[in-house]
Amino acid sequence: MLRSEFELLLNRTLRPSRFKDYAPNGLQVEGKNQIKRIVTGVTANQALIEAAVAWQADAIFVHHGYFWKNEAPEIVGMKYRRISTLIKNDINLYGYHLPLDAHVEFGNNAGLATALGLTSRESLQSGVPLEESIGLVGTLEKEMSLDSFQLLVEQAVQRSVLFERVSEKPIKRVALCTGGAQGYIEQAINVGADVYITGEVSEQTIHIAREMGIHFVAAGHHATERFGAQSMAKFLSEQSGLEAIFIDIDNPA
Repeated sequence: MLRSEFELLLNRTLRPSRFKDYAPNGLQVEGKNQIKRIVTGVTANQALIEAAVAWQADAIFVHHGYFWKNEAPEIVGMKYRRISTLIKNDINLYGYHLPLDAHVEFGNNAGLATALGLTSRESLQSGVPLEESIGLVGTLEKEMSLDSFQLLVEQAVQRSVLFERVSEKPIKRVALCTGGAQGYIEQAINVGADVYITGEVSEQTIHIAREMGIHFVAAGHHATERFGAQSMAKFLSEQSGLEAIFIDIDNPA
């Protein structure tokens, strides 16, 4: 597949024009014109790039790419080593941030919601359609005890989590937004969620949870955002005829 055709496929699928993002979505570093093998991952770090080189990939697809808003523009040090490795090996880098969070089938939020068995999904953001919402709210099949729910989340993200239990109230309605979205806890309160799940926690988040009576889970930024890259590897393998694999560079954060 031509590089331009591959980007067109990604853009048709993820529709980045719907989002005002913090980094460019799409092709970020140009490589070879013909693409046959793709590595997907969470972040375009050096370890992922070197794994892609070893696998002889033609392209890398990530959630966290380069050229973020307010990032220093100089290509030096760590940034130089990453980009020079891509260029020397003629590897294309594609990054999709908010579009990969929000996609209702392949997105990070959708993947976590599916792993938790959530149904009746709605937008977490008032007035924003679900397919454009950075976060969602859904319902468990049946009410769960706090212990059972913690086990369910830990099985979904394959790691232990921080679970702030603010009462003994069981859980039925779940709001979530993967990654560093602890600031969305007030939206979760507004939609009447019993618990809010995200990747990270700030000091004030715990006080908000306690005082507003909503359970809170910080399940890991990396752990909650593996879902999109995993889903896209499967999608690209099945729908495009290309070879695509997900490579997980573990990160405890």
